[in-house]
Amino acid sequence: MTDRAPLSRKLSAIAESATLKVDAKAKALKAEGKAVISYAAGEPDFPTPGFVVEAAAEALSDPANFRYTPAAGLPALREAIAAKTLRDSGLDVPPSQVVVTNGGKQAVYQAFQAVVNPGDEVLLPAPYWTTYPEAIRLADGVPVEVFAGAEQDYKVTVEQLEAARTDRTTVLVFVSPSNPTGSVYTPEETRAIGEWALEHGIWVVSDEIYQNLVYEGARAVSIVEAAPELAGQTLLLNGVAKTYAMTGWRVGWMVGPADAIGLAANLQSHLTSNVNNVAQRAALAALTGPQTEAERFRTAFDRRRRLMVDELSKIQGVTVPNPLGAFYVYPDVRGLLGREWAGRTPATTLELADLILDEAEVAVVPGEAFGPSGYLRLSYALGDDALLEGIQRLQRLFA
Repeated sequence: MTDRAPLSRKLSAIAESATLKVDAKAKALKAEGKAVISYAAGEPDFPTPGFVVEAAAEALSDPANFRYTPAAGLPALREAIAAKTLRDSGLDVPPSQVVVTNGGKQAVYQAFQAVVNPGDEVLLPAPYWTTYPEAIRLADGVPVEVFAGAEQDYKVTVEQLEAARTDRTTVLVFVSPSNPTGSVYTPEETRAIGEWALEHGIWVVSDEIYQNLVYEGARAVSIVEAAPELAGQTLLLNGVAKTYAMTGWRVGWMVGPADAIGLAANLQSHLTSNVNNVAQRAALAALTGPQTEAERFRTAFDRRRRLMVDELSKIQGVTVPNPLGAFYVYPDVRGLLGREWAGRTPATTLELADLILDEAEVAVVPGEAFGPSGYLRLSYALGDDALLEGIQRLQRLFA
């Protein structure tokens, strides 16, 4: 009997999402009755605004929403996304240059499929979101990490990018505010990076999913606003998940030059066709309706951010840069490694995260998921009481 043909080598090489893995482990422990507090998932704890839910309920009464619709998205939603892109990113595009996707992850996947050819090198500032390198590899590209540590507020410089550039470099990933660090590039830093990419003909994939979650008067200036001429070689990725507490609705989008967007739309027509119509109607309501609830969410995140930074900073051996965006804190915990805690001596943050979960029943994501060891990501998108209790457990563990 002939052996079965092998499974896909490409897919077999793709790593599991580390953030979802840690969150799943925390939920499993909770199901066993353990009082686990999880800082793992990047998911707001707020309910989706009521008017958005009502729009979805109303959409259920319209039989048109039970049919196929344009693969690139409902025309009304694409118009609303174009308007938001002009308002928040400073880029005036027609709705035809918008593709609505099944969440931000599909936008990430399709962006790299559209602009990466086999063997192309993609500069990936680290720390980075765990999905980026895998999506690059799925496009047969080569992720090239460019690391910036806590002393740089986790922001890469043009000099670092230039040092990493080769004749095979074709794409740069740019994320501000950042997941996992919460760092926000200044307008001057953003402009310098944009002009560098323009000079060298490099595509920019700019993930702006957290652009409306900024604090202390900061503004996440879009790279196409800072360097307008870059618009012809930039794909902007975004969605409703984070700003409007709509992670489960799965509505994201991508905006960019007509030729690249055409490729992504064609891919999507074969991959998934249209996004769920009811969810698209909900997203339309979120973008065009009152922003009161979104601002309330942002204010709550800001309060939690300040609390988390203050309390984590009380732990000796932990350095906490002040994040100005998103809803993550990314402390440098190298001062905790190589020391004995509860009878164990962790040498890496993988080992440290396991120790924290075992001894304090607190779930955090180790830095290895986002780049080098020595760091932890904690999301503050959870209730205030649980947030404080979890940090107090860490304070007791590392006292």
